[in-house]
Amino acid sequence: MTGPFWSAMARVPDLLASHVLLAASALLAGLAISLPLAIWSARNAHVARLSLGFASLVQTIPSLALLALFYPLLLSLSALVGGGIPALGFLPSLLALALYALLPILRNAVTGLLGLDPAIVEAADGVGMTSWQKLRLVEAPLVAPVLMAGIRTAAVWTIGAATLSTTVGQPSLGDLIFAGLQTQNWALVLAGCVAAALLALIVDALLGLIERGIKARRRWQVWTGAGLLLAGIALALAPLWPSAGGGRTVTIGAKNFSEQYILARVIGHRLEAAGYHVRYREGLGSAVIYQALASGDIDVYVDYSGTLWTNQMGHDDTPSRPEIIAGVADWARRTSSVRVLGALGFENAYAFAMRGDVAKRRHIATLADLALQAPQLTLGSDLEFLDRPEWRAVRDAYGLRFADTQRFTPSFMYRALASGRADVISAFSSDGRIAAQHLAVLRDPKGAIPGYDAILMLSPAHADDARMAAALKPLIGAIPVETMRQANYLVDRDVDKQSPDQAATWLERRLDQPIRPRPSSSITNSVSATNANITSTHIRQKAEKRRS
Repeated sequence: MTGPFWSAMARVPDLLASHVLLAASALLAGLAISLPLAIWSARNAHVARLSLGFASLVQTIPSLALLALFYPLLLSLSALVGGGIPALGFLPSLLALALYALLPILRNAVTGLLGLDPAIVEAADGVGMTSWQKLRLVEAPLVAPVLMAGIRTAAVWTIGAATLSTTVGQPSLGDLIFAGLQTQNWALVLAGCVAAALLALIVDALLGLIERGIKARRRWQVWTGAGLLLAGIALALAPLWPSAGGGRTVTIGAKNFSEQYILARVIGHRLEAAGYHVRYREGLGSAVIYQALASGDIDVYVDYSGTLWTNQMGHDDTPSRPEIIAGVADWARRTSSVRVLGALGFENAYAFAMRGDVAKRRHIATLADLALQAPQLTLGSDLEFLDRPEWRAVRDAYGLRFADTQRFTPSFMYRALASGRADVISAFSSDGRIAAQHLAVLRDPKGAIPGYDAILMLSPAHADDARMAAALKPLIGAIPVETMRQANYLVDRDVDKQSPDQAATWLERRLDQPIRPRPSSSITNSVSATNANITSTHIRQKAEKRRS
């Protein structure tokens, strides 16, 4: 079977294995904490109030926020003890999901124990049973059906929440969902949702079989359900079993937009050709991904010089692009032993954009012009721009005060501009949709926005890896902004959309050819050559101003 959905489903087995490992581990951890705590709570009212109150409090915290909170916590703990504690990926996801599994198990177990007929408990005491014998022979069998109902609820919750672990670098079925949302590839979203839903339904059905077997005292049902559940987990984990053959595994990081997915695949293809085994951790935020590289949780990724200059280094000045790159490289080497291999050859800067017809009608060509009319307009931004120092620098430099601001994922941000929900957006200069949607990019005469050259970075463990450097150095200085913009548009366009892997393959073929002055014919059908130069002209003007 072929088609986008079935192509997306081909990615499910590997991600399903990681998802099952995480969800099963979290559920077991939740059980290990909940069961002793439930027994203690049933015998002590004060402990019951505290434990159930804490478990209820955890449920009020959004699961995404809980996952995010464990990252800086583990990072600080690792720094305190001198390293060795992974702050990204499996461990923070495990801890957060285990806490989420507490409430249904704990509440059902406590309710079941407190709801036992006092006459039965007295009879057990009357025949001289010890506390352990009473728990094992009387209380546990009677409470088991109620407890199983709580375990079923916790299992479904955990499987669903595990999709969010993508945001902290743990592979899961959420990779498909998040990647699909960012690139508007609905086949990926559907594949991830269908796989997660089927997993939850199957696990719930097998736990239900065990629950009915316990109620009816039919051991064959209990053992059948347990056997099928264990066999299913073992089968799902098959892609994670050790495989024959050597090779080193390299983890490639990526942020949560199309360009990053494409570049991660380009890097991955080159490293696979060099003999490395490759895995991806995608959908990471700017605040997380550099620390993940510095701590060795990922081995290589592409960042942007201006992002590190402002976010990580705390600068609010805007020197020339070469000065920013040199400053970032020196800082990364000194503070984290991270190696900047070089710049890829294009800049992906923040650039305020409006619909071309609207900008022309309102006579807005620069950010200074925009400031005069901003109180009447709505700004649409990506999810993090309004919290970044770049926004504060631009806002203060031009006195920008909008009537309203709204946040979107990058793909939906452009749709909001096209539909009129936003009047101006914080666009990205290497985005093909700027040309395709005939957007006007506003000039920055004061140079408030720093340079954002795409730079390839290696973790401390691979800083001196000559083999990796040799495989990746052909990318340095090899990608013009026009070519990157075209590759991005292959993924972002509404018609004949391609996957990041397909766009990466197209980009690799293009890099093997001499650079042409115009886009290839397959792209010029969708993007006019004239409009494709709008943003590159803007970038050249900024660079010339800074050099002068």
